[in-house]
Amino acid sequence: MKTLLLQNSSDDINKAADILKNGGLVGIPTETVYGLAADALNGKAVAKIFTAKGRPMDNPLIVHISEFSDIEKYNLVSELPKFAKKLADNFWPGPLTIIMKKSEIIPDEVSAGLDTVAIRFPSHTVARQIIRASGTPLAAPSANLSGSPSPTTAQHVINDLDGKIDAVVDGGACEVGLESTVITLATDVPRVLRPGGVTLEQLRDVLGEVELDDAVLNKLADGAEVASPGMKYKHYSPKANVVLLKCGDSEYINYVNNRKNENIVALCCDEDIPLLNVKTYSIGRRNDYASQANRLFDELRKIDNDGFSGTVYSRLPSVNGVGLAVYNRLIRAAGFEVIDLEKN
Repeated sequence: MKTLLLQNSSDDINKAADILKNGGLVGIPTETVYGLAADALNGKAVAKIFTAKGRPMDNPLIVHISEFSDIEKYNLVSELPKFAKKLADNFWPGPLTIIMKKSEIIPDEVSAGLDTVAIRFPSHTVARQIIRASGTPLAAPSANLSGSPSPTTAQHVINDLDGKIDAVVDGGACEVGLESTVITLATDVPRVLRPGGVTLEQLRDVLGEVELDDAVLNKLADGAEVASPGMKYKHYSPKANVVLLKCGDSEYINYVNNRKNENIVALCCDEDIPLLNVKTYSIGRRNDYASQANRLFDELRKIDNDGFSGTVYSRLPSVNGVGLAVYNRLIRAAGFEVIDLEKN
């Protein structure tokens, strides 16, 4: 298969839509990360996503729409929860995915056999144009090889999936840089299953009580059901081994510098660079969590591109605001390997 690199022109958007209508796979830009799209109502097309990515079939997908009214237009849910419109009014289009009880039209390949469906209305103009031109909602996980850092440029998609998918539409670099926040309305109390650009604090401001699922910060128990993408498996990882350090600023610097003769690099903040005696990859300023979210996957991919195969030491970030999303991605990239220097 030859993977076409398409631009965000009307002709190329129509080409992408034609591929999708005919059961093909297209990498599409969104404001979060690039998605690998297929017709969400075509189970055979959706199954190709799992093959291309090497993704486990028990990991559900997110359905992307171009208008809130698409939920009823395509009969995607069995019932529309009272909080859905409230969330949509405040956060859509944008980096928020809402889980609701699905209708029978949703293939099992999309829902991983669950009785729910995850739906998102992206803010990226090109994504919405492709969805509209396709005339169907699109199922789209991140357009990368399963487990590797998510793609934030079209070139990242080509690097991972060239020859495995039909096309990629280049819509520029992603604005947010991390996958969407996922909230389920299929529980008695709304619950965040994956943090992202819409923060827990923002959701609580709109809905009142919102729970944080234990799997956001901790490893999912063996055999537990996966209710959202990004919950169960090691994700977002470069080829190198990522190790997180729970410590303060000076402890981080001292720990890393004392290992400068080992095969290591530091995934750090801008303020750490002049203090470290090893090669550094910075995700931005210490308290600028939006910048860290935007740069994290790019830096993890740079580590791969540089051919580094040793140990990457990073610090556990704050869990405030968007920092919670950065924490969630880093702890999964590390496979939950954390050294607690505060206990030593």
